[in-house]
Amino acid sequence: MEGCDHRPVYYGVINVNDSGRTIGSVDVWRCAACKGLFCEEKQLGIEELADKVGMPSIEPGSRWAVAVCRLQKGRDRWRLVKLKESGRVRHECAGGREVHLDVEGHEVRGDGHWSFLVDEHVNKAVEI
Repeated sequence: MEGCDHRPVYYGVINVNDSGRTIGSVDVWRCAACKGLFCEEKQLGIEELADKVGMPSIEPGSRWAVAVCRLQKGRDRWRLVKLKESGRVRHECAGGREVHLDVEGHEVRGDGHWSFLVDEHVNKAVEI
């Protein structure tokens, strides 16, 4: 994706559902030139602007994913994250405590947590 003069076009959406009810979504764009993905998290009920405006990029070797916390309820259960092949990712868990989750094969591994890759679920609904 480096060196590309990106031309993002809307690619699709992932609806994030909890007990059959949509609680948020991930908007996905794809560059018409390099085919790189750009994603933005949309939490229902939150009207504040995102931290970053524009097309958020991702580092080479990383993939967009949704990390899910089984220890929380409602819209705070999930977050859009950038996962490397392996390593650790920071997560704010129930009660506001920060935890670091292990990542293997672009998947979150840890008690009470799981993830799914955005590029494998575009234009689908995922029940968390």
